[in-house]
Amino acid sequence: MAEIIQIKDLKVHYPIRSGFFNRVTDHVLAVDGVDFIIEKGKTYGLVGESGSGKSTTGKAIIGLEKVTSGSILYQDQDVTRAHNRKAMKYNKDVQMIFQDSMSSLNPKKRVLDIIAEPIRNFERLSDQEEKKKVKGLLDIVGMPEDALYKYPHEFSGGQRQRLGVARAVATNPKLIIADEPVSALDLSVQAQVLNFMKNIQEEYGLSYLFISHDLGVVKHMCDNIAIMYKGRFVEIGTRQDIYTNPQHIYTKRLLSAIPKIDVAHREEHKAQRRLVEKEYIENQKDYYDQNGRVYDLRTISDTHQVALKDGGAV
Repeated sequence: MAEIIQIKDLKVHYPIRSGFFNRVTDHVLAVDGVDFIIEKGKTYGLVGESGSGKSTTGKAIIGLEKVTSGSILYQDQDVTRAHNRKAMKYNKDVQMIFQDSMSSLNPKKRVLDIIAEPIRNFERLSDQEEKKKVKGLLDIVGMPEDALYKYPHEFSGGQRQRLGVARAVATNPKLIIADEPVSALDLSVQAQVLNFMKNIQEEYGLSYLFISHDLGVVKHMCDNIAIMYKGRFVEIGTRQDIYTNPQHIYTKRLLSAIPKIDVAHREEHKAQRRLVEKEYIENQKDYYDQNGRVYDLRTISDTHQVALKDGGAV
């Protein structure tokens, strides 16, 4: 499988300033040394609670956050450097869908101009060719042709998110980073948007980096999943590895929090959650150091890695 992007020891640290002279006295380790590879045509899930560093990781990959150290390799070039991104037209090949569809669409522009903007940045099309391409993109995401001349506030949340998807695929990218793309939508609308994203992936051969806190959505969308906590990966594996054979106590805790609709076994589920929480409290030393930092990943199979203390149980 062709490799698109390789991330090596990526770190994003924010300085904390204090005192009369406003000196840097500490740092927030938003992303603290993560490694992974994104291959063509696959969907990768990045899961964690709020503040775990998952959105910062996505923004660092696309160039919206300054990288403290580490490298992001695209066609063997480090695109953490802005001049490399520009020379390789990296921003054409890597696009992003944002969580808040309303704030990510210019309220003063019509849909035609919103979707055409990335096309104008990288292609030279006539007005008719441009309009035809935008119509085709709207059709792909199930939006009517008359949407061309409307403004973002005239659409529902689900429709705006579909417009965001259409804009993201306008440049025929190789990778789309989707940051919580359906978290603000109703369940039925979530399903519509996710299905459109899957159809587009099949048609264009796209890769997705799907950032979410919703393990149910990630299970539906992703081939490979990374669980993130305090800026580090606690576990990486295939969908099968993560959902049927979780090894890290944080992963188990997240999975146990997924709501169950099996009312007949409610007490069993409650007892299982209590067991997981007890294990989490009692065995933290095997999974975090004395400063609460996640240990380095250890390989336990060809597809599965877990952050464990050296000599810790697997």
